[in-house]
Amino acid sequence: MGGFRQIASHVPVFVFGGRIATRILRLAGIAAAGSAAFAVAGQSGAQPSASGPVWLDQNWSATERAWFHHAAQGTSTIPVPYEWFMALEQPDSRGMLADPAYLDQFGFIPSPRGDGNPDGLPIGFARSDSIDPANGQRISQIGFSCGACHTGRIDYRGVNMLIDGGPALTNLGMFRNALAKSLAKAADLRNGNFDRFARRLLPNAQPLSKERVELWKKLTGGLIKGLIAKLELDGRGQGTVEEGFGRLDALNRIGNEVFANQMGRPDNLKALTAPVAYPHIWDTSWFDWVQYNSSIEQPMVRNAGEAMGVSAKVNWGKGSTPLFTSTVPVDNLHRIESSIAGPRQPQEGRQFTGLRAPAWPGNILPPVDAALAERGAGLYREMHCGGCHLPAPNTEEFWTGNHWTPANAAGERYLALKVIPVSAVGTDEAQAADMDKRTIVASKSIGFPNAIRASGSRDAVYGFGGALGSAVEKVVNRWYDTNNIPAAQRESMNGNRPNGIRSRFPNQSGVLAYTARPLDGIWATAPYLHNGSVPTLYDLFSPYNERPASFWLGNREFDPVKVGYRTDKIPNGFLLVARDAQGRAVRGNWNGGHLFETPAAGAARRPGTIGRGLTPDERRALVEYLKTL
Repeated sequence: MGGFRQIASHVPVFVFGGRIATRILRLAGIAAAGSAAFAVAGQSGAQPSASGPVWLDQNWSATERAWFHHAAQGTSTIPVPYEWFMALEQPDSRGMLADPAYLDQFGFIPSPRGDGNPDGLPIGFARSDSIDPANGQRISQIGFSCGACHTGRIDYRGVNMLIDGGPALTNLGMFRNALAKSLAKAADLRNGNFDRFARRLLPNAQPLSKERVELWKKLTGGLIKGLIAKLELDGRGQGTVEEGFGRLDALNRIGNEVFANQMGRPDNLKALTAPVAYPHIWDTSWFDWVQYNSSIEQPMVRNAGEAMGVSAKVNWGKGSTPLFTSTVPVDNLHRIESSIAGPRQPQEGRQFTGLRAPAWPGNILPPVDAALAERGAGLYREMHCGGCHLPAPNTEEFWTGNHWTPANAAGERYLALKVIPVSAVGTDEAQAADMDKRTIVASKSIGFPNAIRASGSRDAVYGFGGALGSAVEKVVNRWYDTNNIPAAQRESMNGNRPNGIRSRFPNQSGVLAYTARPLDGIWATAPYLHNGSVPTLYDLFSPYNERPASFWLGNREFDPVKVGYRTDKIPNGFLLVARDAQGRAVRGNWNGGHLFETPAAGAARRPGTIGRGLTPDERRALVEYLKTL
């Protein structure tokens, strides 16, 4: 249970291009699939349990949960109108692409029909009717909501446990390939493919009508545009580190979308070299800084930047609307953040009042061994885990003043997370290092601050982080100006924090570093380390040479002993290779660092060692304790 299924990838000859079109589409990887075998395979995949999914209690009402799952961010992640997406067929059958049973294979979680989800699309799919900043016309978009990447599912012996704010186990690359094949199939004039697509959208139009011809031109024009974009990406080494299930090179993808795609600057494209596991988001509204590398301070900049990264539309100077006009619904983003944060500061009642970490469900999973967990609590103290991750949130010590910032002008205090130099924790450096060294080129007229150097008479080179923070702030401020939001309300919607951006700690002249966050709910957030390179907590506490050098991702079935997803090979799973056949680290996937091991006599301590080696029994005890947080 919990596996995903293979998509075939044969390429038909298109009527509108013959052998040349076939060759180009094959190179682009976007041609329609031609094997009928998938018509059966696509109907299986991970299936819901007979008793239905179980939502773990995390302090959200059913209404809050349902709204979050489909809350629009003004995005067109799926680059076609909503109605087109609903009219597309699966690549290899006449079943609909939007069928939740089909989309399940990519890791998307089924969701019931409702006010915010009239067509019963999976969690994370959202429709938004917006004004296109390019021309001022109303458009119907379909894109991803926060829930697409931040809703988890764990299966155990036929029961599906769903976790709000948990890391998703989606494979967006595999989904994009299927979408492109479905679009190419819809454009194929043979076998009635285009005819069926057109009849769904234009039921009263005649086969050779002007409306149908225009639809076909738009469809094929979009395919050609997508092909050109893909060839540009491939030419710059895109996808050098495959992401697979549950991971995404989020910051580089956001940078590519904003500075290359939206601005029309392919010279700003960056290879995808630093995939990270989707982070869990409970507690995060009260962190002083967020992102794995502690790079963003303001909640609104973080959230609006994410919306822009998943293809919200922005006018960067070529549209008919005012500069920086966008489809980003800033008010919706504020509502999302408020729901996660809760109505009150957590210190008031010694608990988080918004979205909370899920407790270990002892009525579904094997109950916690209290004696073993007590032994693990002692190890947690002995190994000084709280020195980085802070005391456990279910202890009084966690809530004492020295772990929280002084109150700001709004009277709010934030959890002061420990930031650990990469040189000390020893984990894969790619995410921290690549953000630090990336630069972009933009027109000086946009007004980004702190140019590194000029690039011709009109352009300049900027540091990636600072430019991204400035770009997002300009988009958000345009929304505030358009909607006449007063200064005090802007400050509140921004989270009462400045637009702080950094790629080094404690400042730009400091060191590369990663954040150590509290461990409440850590049992529900596999795979581990920031890049998802270690499958279970037990493996995390094991010596380097005992950690799996490679393992399969994509299986939702849970291992309650080691705590993580099972790593059995499954159809269409993703093999994450952390070390190659010669034992060398694979950059971006490396599973070293954060080590508990004792070097052999006379041997040097391995870089990234943070504690002595643990016996198998000690590892099990520490794992058992973490189930209680």
